[in-house]
Amino acid sequence: MAKAIKPADLRAKTPDELQTQLLDLKREQFNLRFQRATGQNEGAGRTREVRRAIARIKTVQHAKKVAGATAPSARS
Repeated sequence: MAKAIKPADLRAKTPDELQTQLLDLKREQFNLRFQRATGQNEGAGRTREVRRAIARIKTVQHAKKVAGATAPSARS
């Protein structure tokens, strides 16, 4: 199994890197769902890991978006 993604590692990435990683994980999630539907899924825990990794990335993206939106008004 792959190593879990740590939030600290995600915070260090740029928004473009996060988006790329998110797209890769969504593709993997689709493939895992497809494998499960056809009875070929052997790593049932990987689906859970991918789903949680997607949530972590979305959380970090949202936090960066909010921080970027509030930062300029705080300086004024």
